[in-house]
Amino acid sequence: MQFIDQARIAVRAGRGGDGIVAFRREKYVPAGGPSGGDGGRGGDVLLQADANLQTLLDFKYKRLFAATDGVRGGPNRCTGASGPPLVIKVPCGTEVRDARTGILLGDLTDQGQQLLVAAGGRGGLGNAHYLSNRNRAPEKCTEGRDGEEWTLHLELKLLAEVGIIGLPNAGKSTLIAVLSAARPKIADYPFTTLVPNLGVVRRPSGDGTVFADIPGLIAGAAQGAGLGHDFLRHIERTRLLVHLVDASSEDPVADLGVVEAELAAYGHGLSGRPRLVVLTKAELLDEETLSEVRSRVASHCGGAGLEPPLTISAVAARGLDTLLAAVWMQLGIDQSS
Repeated sequence: MQFIDQARIAVRAGRGGDGIVAFRREKYVPAGGPSGGDGGRGGDVLLQADANLQTLLDFKYKRLFAATDGVRGGPNRCTGASGPPLVIKVPCGTEVRDARTGILLGDLTDQGQQLLVAAGGRGGLGNAHYLSNRNRAPEKCTEGRDGEEWTLHLELKLLAEVGIIGLPNAGKSTLIAVLSAARPKIADYPFTTLVPNLGVVRRPSGDGTVFADIPGLIAGAAQGAGLGHDFLRHIERTRLLVHLVDASSEDPVADLGVVEAELAAYGHGLSGRPRLVVLTKAELLDEETLSEVRSRVASHCGGAGLEPPLTISAVAARGLDTLLAAVWMQLGIDQSS
């Protein structure tokens, strides 16, 4: 399935039905008078969050959504039928903005949550509304009003409590595959992950916590370099960042600084988000070299006000319990269950 996290659509609410001019002409009603009914209201357009959807792919092939018009009024003061509302389903975590001004109209985060994005037009009035003492046989009615029409920008931001970040090939996909049932593509070359991957990691209480694996960041990602800039938005909602650093790289401290600089450049409070620094691929180093790397990274973390780095080997399943314990502590989750 193709992952699409941005889309632009046009929505048009239904037009109200017209009112009509009509008079009662019944055999035993000699002075029936005006009886033209009102037109029905046009259908509204609503967006509804659906937890079963994971992407905005549907909006790649259909861009215009129009609700049904209201029905014109009938004789005997019969009001025309109103157009049914058009409900468009979007993934949970979708932000809706006006495409012209960029103003945020709504943020659909909960299952079933709805947002009215275009109101249907009001139905016209029939001539029965214009009856008065001075005009006993009005021949006036009004047309229905047009429904609202807007161009919307939809932006999906994944709902995950924990975001896994790092340079390409730092072991992010391997970690989420070991911790959860997610099965991302894993290979020994950079940029294997092309789209964010979600995995549910079981808490001590038995509930699940959603982890998001974000494609690797490189220098300049916040300005458009590489792939990560397209997906930085997906960690805006996270409560905790797990920053993976390849312990076997030439300069782990420099690698750590590259990602930190990109978080600061992107903004949105990411640089101040709670963050755990984790050294990965510990199985590739001997204990002496690993200790030296850990010491250098710890010195950097101390200067940045971060906790000392954790050390794991996702392949050998070493240090994962310690990592999860630190994650639950940061999230304030009771581990006694």
